[in-house]
Amino acid sequence: MYDLIKRAMVTSKSLELFHTLGKITFEVDKAANKTMVKDAVEKIWSVKVDRVAIINRPGKNKQHGRRPFSSSGRKKAIVTLKKGYKIDLSGLFETMGVGPQQEEQKVS
Repeated sequence: MYDLIKRAMVTSKSLELFHTLGKITFEVDKAANKTMVKDAVEKIWSVKVDRVAIINRPGKNKQHGRRPFSSSGRKKAIVTLKKGYKIDLSGLFETMGVGPQQEEQKVS
């Protein structure tokens, strides 16, 4: 259950969805489906999930020098919570801007 959700996605689009609509984007295991993601989020954060959208991105064919390879694909889940519920992901979304560690380095 806890291995199903790998990490919260931190991109400009996911941040916009989080701040405007309250939707949270997670990178999930490739074997996950909507009900598994819903159950995992509800159990981990003690919230009620309204909707789950799954996006399956296949890997891309790339080349490093003469050697062709295929990058691994990703599966993302966009989770919408029911009204009145909130997940506090403080610290995860600080990586887009200046985090507290970088702030201390700039001062000194």
